[in-house]
Amino acid sequence: MNQNTTASSQFDSRRFTYGLLCILLGSGTVTLAVQSIFSNLDIATLYVSSDLWQSLIQDWSGQIEPATRSAIIPFFPLMGYLMIAALGTWAGGAFLISKTQRRSYSSALTEWGWNGYRWWLLPGAWEIFRVAAFILGWTSIESLLLATSQFWFSVAIAVWIAAFAALLFPVSPLDSELKTEAVNETRKIVIPFSAWLMMGLFVTIFTFMNWRLYEGLLLPHGDSAMYEEHLWNVSHGKGFRSYLDQGLFWGEHIQFIHLFLLPLYLIRPSHLMLELCETLALAVGAIPLYRMAVRHSRSALVGKTIVAAYLCYFPLQFLDIAIDLKTFRPISFGVPLLLFALEAIEMKRWKTTVVLLLLTLTAKEDYAIMLGPLGLWIAWQQWRTRKQESATAKPNLLKTVAPGVGLSLFAVVYLAFVVKVAIPWFRSGEQVHYVGYFQKFGNSLGEVVQNILFNPALLLGELFRPDTFIYALALLVPLGFLPLFSPSRLLVATPIFGLLCLNELAHDPRHHFHAPIVPILCWAAAFGAGNIPAFIDRWKWKIKSTTAQTFATHFLWSSAIATGIFFSLGPLGLVFWDSGSSWYWQRLYVPGERARQFEKVASQIPPDSKVASTDFVHPRFTHHARSYDYSNYKRKVNEYQSGVPADTDYIVIDTQHPYSEIKTPDQIPEYHDHPDQWELIPDQTNGYFIILKRKSAPGSDSKD
Repeated sequence: MNQNTTASSQFDSRRFTYGLLCILLGSGTVTLAVQSIFSNLDIATLYVSSDLWQSLIQDWSGQIEPATRSAIIPFFPLMGYLMIAALGTWAGGAFLISKTQRRSYSSALTEWGWNGYRWWLLPGAWEIFRVAAFILGWTSIESLLLATSQFWFSVAIAVWIAAFAALLFPVSPLDSELKTEAVNETRKIVIPFSAWLMMGLFVTIFTFMNWRLYEGLLLPHGDSAMYEEHLWNVSHGKGFRSYLDQGLFWGEHIQFIHLFLLPLYLIRPSHLMLELCETLALAVGAIPLYRMAVRHSRSALVGKTIVAAYLCYFPLQFLDIAIDLKTFRPISFGVPLLLFALEAIEMKRWKTTVVLLLLTLTAKEDYAIMLGPLGLWIAWQQWRTRKQESATAKPNLLKTVAPGVGLSLFAVVYLAFVVKVAIPWFRSGEQVHYVGYFQKFGNSLGEVVQNILFNPALLLGELFRPDTFIYALALLVPLGFLPLFSPSRLLVATPIFGLLCLNELAHDPRHHFHAPIVPILCWAAAFGAGNIPAFIDRWKWKIKSTTAQTFATHFLWSSAIATGIFFSLGPLGLVFWDSGSSWYWQRLYVPGERARQFEKVASQIPPDSKVASTDFVHPRFTHHARSYDYSNYKRKVNEYQSGVPADTDYIVIDTQHPYSEIKTPDQIPEYHDHPDQWELIPDQTNGYFIILKRKSAPGSDSKD
C-alpha cells in the first residue's frame, strides 16, 4: 500500500495537462450536445417538462421561438455554468481522494482529471455522429441517435461517477473477511447492515408513494386494484374474480400468487396491505443477488453494489409503480421467487429449486417462457461440470442432462396447456386475449405461432427495428452492460426478450410485461461483475484485472443511478422534482381537493349496495355488495351491453379523473334517457362528483 501510494503521489505534468484539457473540451462538447437537445421542445421534453424547458432557456440567456417550438441558446453562458461545475467537482473530488487514499493533492487532481473528465467527451461524440447523420441525410440514424440520447448521457455520467468511486474506494480482488470456505455455503454469507438499509429505504419510499397514490384517488382499478377485489370476493364467497373479468379470473391468466396473501389480508383487508407486500417482496430479491455476487466474486463490495444496482434499476421500479400509475400486479412476486430459485440452482439444491419454480409459475404463466431456456442452461452446465469432474470416465449424457431437459419440456407442455386448454376453458372456449397483442402475425393463436416459427422474413423484420435496440439499451445500460460478461446466463433471457419485442404493447420497460426478464438480467449481472478478470485473461487485454474489477464494480451501481435520473418516477428521477411534470411529487403524492371531497361521497353509499363507478374511485367500492365498472368498455357482467347492470343501486361519476368525459349530470346516459329510474343526489362536492341513485329497487334475483 505504501509503495503504491508513493508511486501514485508523483506528479505527472503530462497527465495533469491532459486532465485539464479534458475538462475544457468536455465542458464544450457537453454544451454542444445540450444545445442540440434543448433547442427543440419536442426533444427537450424527453428530459424536462415544457415549463422547466422555458425556465432553463431563460436562465441560459436564450430566446424561444413559439411558432417553431424551438430555442436559440448562446454557447458561452451555458459553457460557463458547466465549466464552473467541472472545476468545482474536480477540486472537491481530488481533495476527498487525497485524504481517503493518503496521496498528494496534486496526484489526486491529476488522476481524477484524466480518469474522470475524459468521459465528458462522450456527449460530444454523440453530437458529432448526429451532425454527420444530418449532413449525409441519414434521417433514420439521426432519429435513432436522438431517441437514445438519454443513454449516451447516462453512460457519460455513470462512467464519470465510477471513475471517481474507483479512485476513492478501490476493490481488492478478494476481501479479507471472505474466506474460500465462506463463499461455498449460502448460510455463511451474512447480509450486511448496508444492504438491509438499502432494502429498507426502497420499501419505505415506494410504499409511501404507493399508499399516497391510493389516498389521492390516482390508482386505477383495472389491472391494479382489481386484484384486491379478488381477495375480497374470495374471502366473502363470491369467487376468484373481480367484476371486470368475464368470469373467474383464470379466464384472463393462470395467476393466483396473490391468494397466498389472504392470511395477511384477513388481518387488514385493505389494498394498502397488498402494496406493502409487493414492495417488500421486490426488495427481498436483493438477498439472493447479494449472496450469488459475493460467492462468485469473493468481494463483499461487489455484493453491495449489485444490491444498490438492483434497487435503483428503473425497470424493476416500474414493476412497483408503472408509467400509468398501476401499482400492484401479482407478476412482480415472481421476481424474488425466481431469484431465489436461481440461487438454489447455482447451489445445486434441486428440491428447493423445484418448489420455488412452481411458486414462480403462480405469479403468471409468462414465467414458463423463461423456464424453457433455463432448463437448457441447467443441462449444459451440468454436462460441463460432470465432464470436468470425470477425468477418466465419460459422464452419462442422458443422466446428466435429464433434469434440465425435463424442465424445458415441462415448461413447453405447461405453457401449451395454459394457452390452449386452461384459459380458453375459463373463457367459454374463446382464445387467450393477448393474442391481440401480436396482430401483425395473425388473428388466432395458431396463426401467430406459425408465423413466428415459419415466416422468417416477417419475424426478422419485426425484430430488427430501432425499437428493439432501444429496448435492449433500456434493460442493459442500467446494469452497466455487465450481463454481457455472463453470456450463457444472458442467453436464457433471449427468447422472452424476442417475444416482448414482437408484442405491440410490451417493448417498453415502464409497464409490467418485462417482469420475468428482470431476475435473469440481474442474475447475469451478478456473475458478470465477477467474470471481469477471467475476460481480461482470456482476451489478453492490456489492463490490470484489479483495476478493471474496481471500475466495473462501481460502474454497475453508478449506471443504475445515472439512468434513473432520466427514467425513474421515484426520487432519483428528474420528473419527480420537475414541477411542470405529470409525475411531480406534489401532484401525485399529496392528496388534493378531489380526494378530500370524495369523503363526502363515501359516506352516502351504503356498504350493502351495488355500485357502478368510474375507474379511479372504483377501488373504493370493491368492499360493497358489488362494484361495477362505469366506462365505455362492455363487460360480461352486463352481457356486453352498454350501460350499467340491472341490479345497480348507485352510479358514482368522478368528473375530474384523468380520463373523465362526463362533467355534468345531463351528460350521463342513464339520467338523460331514463329520468324515471334515476334520481340525482344533491351535490355536496362542488362538482367533483356526481351521484345517481336508482328510484325503484332493481330485481332481487341476481346472485352475488
